[in-house]
Amino acid sequence: MAETAEKLARLSVPALDEILGKVFKVLDDGFIRVVDYMGSDAAIVQAARVSYGIGTKKVSEDRGLIRYLLRHRHTTPFEMCEIKFHVRVPMDCWRQWIRHRTANVNEYSTRYSVAIDAAQRTTPDLWRKQAAENRQGSAGFLDTTLGNDLSLKEAELLNLSRALYDDRLAKGVAREQARKDLPLSTYTEAYWKCDLHNLLHFIGLRMDSHAQEEIRAYATVLGEEIVKRWCPYSWEAYMDYHFNAEHLSRLEMEVLGAIASGRIVDAVAKAQEFGWLIRDDKGLKRHRERNEFEEKLNDLGLQAPWK
Repeated sequence: MAETAEKLARLSVPALDEILGKVFKVLDDGFIRVVDYMGSDAAIVQAARVSYGIGTKKVSEDRGLIRYLLRHRHTTPFEMCEIKFHVRVPMDCWRQWIRHRTANVNEYSTRYSVAIDAAQRTTPDLWRKQAAENRQGSAGFLDTTLGNDLSLKEAELLNLSRALYDDRLAKGVAREQARKDLPLSTYTEAYWKCDLHNLLHFIGLRMDSHAQEEIRAYATVLGEEIVKRWCPYSWEAYMDYHFNAEHLSRLEMEVLGAIASGRIVDAVAKAQEFGWLIRDDKGLKRHRERNEFEEKLNDLGLQAPWK
């Protein structure tokens, strides 16, 4: 540490200050707003350079240093930035959100207070089909005629469940018991405080194309509307080196190396060796690792040689 302490000033980000408290609407009645924050790109650089010691202050320009840290997965400096949100989220979406155990959370209590009188509703054109190959995902949309019927029945259910809840309260039933038949589409609210490293991890998982559509909407706002303003160098580096990057395993590198050098027979042989090309009477069986590799090849403009 330096022998003499420097006078410190609170790091602020004017672009983020402009939206403090601003409500970003998500879904039909959800929202995200920034309550407070600590740190910035400059705080990340400051923390990283402390670990270098005296005499290395100019090791890199700020942007270059942040990109180096993200590129090489040096996560500690990014934990020096924290941000607190106030969010309104459907309970089914919140179940996924709260699985990220790397934040400080205080949620609206329906034991203490009356449940929020709002539920996330689906318009006739947004009822999604169950994906054929992904057991936890969706693919495509149902016909709007069918969707209209589903939306009408959804409205009936939501109205009935809320009326039942209100009736129980009016008759003196305890809030903790009266709530038990409220649907998962009911909105809840929470204060959620997270450091930048774990926030980027949350956004990366929940903004991914394989994530559920509803939580993707929240993650996109967190990233594109908030983190991008707050720590632009960090956001740029994260998008470049993680979110929009391809990561290859040793097995994938061996197969890709054979494809790139024109050794197609070797590439197929390696895929066979790794158990990727198992066949049955219907043809090539689905293999998750192979399918993921094929997606990476497609992103690189290449074709799997066994197709």
